Amino acid sequence: MNLGRYVRRTSSHQPDAEAVVCGDVRMSYAELDEGSDRLAVVLRAAGLRRGDRVATLAANRAELVATEVALYKAGLARVPVNARLGVAEVAHLLRESGAKALLADAAHLDTARQALPGTDVATVLGYDGPSDLGEGYPDALAAAAREPVDVDCREDDTAVLHFTSGSTGKLKAAVQTYGNRLALMRKTVMNPETRVGPGSRQILAGPVTHASGMPLTGILFAGGCAVVMPRWDAEAFLATVERERATHAFLVPTMVNTVLALPDNRKYDLSSLRQLIYGAAPMSAARIRAAWDLFGPVLSQGYGCGETTSGVLFLSTEDHRRAIDGTDAELLLSCGRPPAEAEVRIVDESGAEVPDGEIGEIAVRGPDVVAGYLDEPDLTAESFRDGWFHTGDLARRRADGYVFIVDRKKDMIISGGFNIYAVEVEAVLHRHPDVFEAAVVGVPDADWGEAVKAVVVPHDGTAPTEAELIEFCAAHLARMKKPRSVDFADALPHNPNGKIDRRAIRERYWHGTERRVH
Repeated sequence: MNLGRYVRRTSSHQPDAEAVVCGDVRMSYAELDEGSDRLAVVLRAAGLRRGDRVATLAANRAELVATEVALYKAGLARVPVNARLGVAEVAHLLRESGAKALLADAAHLDTARQALPGTDVATVLGYDGPSDLGEGYPDALAAAAREPVDVDCREDDTAVLHFTSGSTGKLKAAVQTYGNRLALMRKTVMNPETRVGPGSRQILAGPVTHASGMPLTGILFAGGCAVVMPRWDAEAFLATVERERATHAFLVPTMVNTVLALPDNRKYDLSSLRQLIYGAAPMSAARIRAAWDLFGPVLSQGYGCGETTSGVLFLSTEDHRRAIDGTDAELLLSCGRPPAEAEVRIVDESGAEVPDGEIGEIAVRGPDVVAGYLDEPDLTAESFRDGWFHTGDLARRRADGYVFIVDRKKDMIISGGFNIYAVEVEAVLHRHPDVFEAAVVGVPDADWGEAVKAVVVPHDGTAPTEAELIEFCAAHLARMKKPRSVDFADALPHNPNGKIDRRAIRERYWHGTERRVH
C-alpha cells in the first residue's frame, strides 16, 4: 500500500484543479504531485529509507502538505513538531523520535539550531531557503529529478508519531500506522458530512501538523481543495470563507468563540458553507446556539484523539437541528455516536461494558486506533487492554447510542485545542522557592474551553504574586501551558492515599457547568 498513490491518481484526473491554497500560494494537483515526488527523491538521495523518521517544525504553509504527501510516497514516518514548543521540548521530540531529517521554516531555525545537538538529525532543509544548517527546500526540489516515488508499505509501518502529553507529564508518541491513516481516510470520505470532493473547499484553520490536518488525506483522495490558513485570525477566517467560497471548515471552540465576539461578523458572505465541524475542547450549549445563528444549520461535532487517529464519535448537523429546535435538547450536551468502523464502549474498571445510563470510561477499538506508544511499554499496557484503547474520559451512553462525557479520569487540560498536562505545570511551580504545594486543573473558560488554573500553597513567610508565578512558568514552559490564573490557599485537599485530590479542586470551578465535552 502507499497513500501517495491517491494524490497521483487525483492529479491524473484533474491536474489543473487546486489542491492546496495557503496565503499567496495556490498549488494545483499536478504541482502537488510533482513537488512531493521531487521531495521524496531528495530525501531518498539523503539516504532515508522506508520507516525512517522525518520531523517538521514550521507554521502553516503549503509546503507542509507537500511534505506529508512526499513522506507517504517514500514510506517514511512523519514527526510533526508543534511550532509553539520551546527548545527543550523540541530537542526531546527529536531525540525520542529518532528523526534523521528535519524541515523547518525561517522563524524556527534558531530553535532547531539549539535543539539539534544530541539528536540523529543529519539532514536539514529550510523551507524558506538555505542556512548554516543545510540546503534550501526550493533549491533542493529544483535540482531533484522528477521521477515517481512509490515505496510499498505494510499496514503496520509507522506513518506518523503523534506526540501528546503522557501520565508522567512528558510528551509521548502515539504510533499511527499506515493502516491507521488509511482508516482515517476511509471514515473521512465515507461520511457525506465530511467528504470534500471536486468543487468543495475546506478551511484548515489550526496547525495542519496536528488535528486540523487530519482531513487532508480524505480531501486529497476525493479531489477537494485544502485552504490552509497561515495563522489563526477570526476576521481573516470569515474573509477567507467569502473569498474562497469555502464549503467546509474545521475549528476548535476557541476559534468559534473569537468569531462570535467580532462585532461585524455578519458583514461577510458565509452562504457557501455547508459544514462547520468543531471539536477538541468543550463548547457550551449557549455558544453552539450562537454559532448556529451566525453560520446557519451547518454545525457538526467530532470527538477523538491522537490515539484514535481523529474522530470516533460524531454529532451530526441533523442532531444539532433536533437539539436546537427543541425536539431533543439534551443532544447539545452529547459528543455523538460512532459514525464509522471504530467500536465505542462505556466500560468499568475491569473493562466490562456498563449498562446504558451508568457512568464508565470510554474505550475504543478499530482500524483507526493505534497499537500503543513509542518506547512506552508500561503506558501502553495501562492504556491499551484486550484490544481496546481506554481514553480516560468518563461518560454515559443513552439507549439510542449517544455518548455524554461527564468527567475526565486523566488530569489532562484541553485549552484552545491543545493538550496540557497538569503534572508538567506543577513540576515547574514546585521549582519556585516560594511554593510549598501546588495543584493545576482545567477550569471553564468561555474563549478557550478550559484554562489552566494553579492553586498554590506558599511557604510560610512568603508571599508570591499571581503575576510572578505565571511568568515563572512561562519562562520554563511553552507559553500556552502557563497558568492563566493562580489562586492561593492555606492547604490543598488530599485523598486517603495522601495524594492531592484534583477532582475535589476541579469541582469547585466546574460546579454547575453543564457541558464537559472535548
